Amino acid sequence: MKAGIHPNYRKVVFMDTNSGFKFITGSTMHTAETIDWEDGTTYPLIKVEVTSDTHPFYTGRQKFADKGGRVDRFLEKYNMKK
Repeated sequence: MKAGIHPNYRKVVFMDTNSGFKFITGSTMHTAETIDWEDGTTYPLIKVEVTSDTHPFYTGRQKFADKGGRVDRFLEKYNMKK
């Protein structure tokens, strides 16, 4: 690999601003904020608005649109319902 062209890959802490949920992972994102982790090490902190802790798909609060009524509405609209 060429030196000096690759981003700095390091461990960072992502924090959900809505719930305060934090997790550590590898990333190349840059930030000026830091946080002390549970093991006593200081890591860069990246704040995000949505994580698996608050996303509706992962929490089970996802809403599903009722698509079964579309056909009935079409048939009723054009008086085709028997």
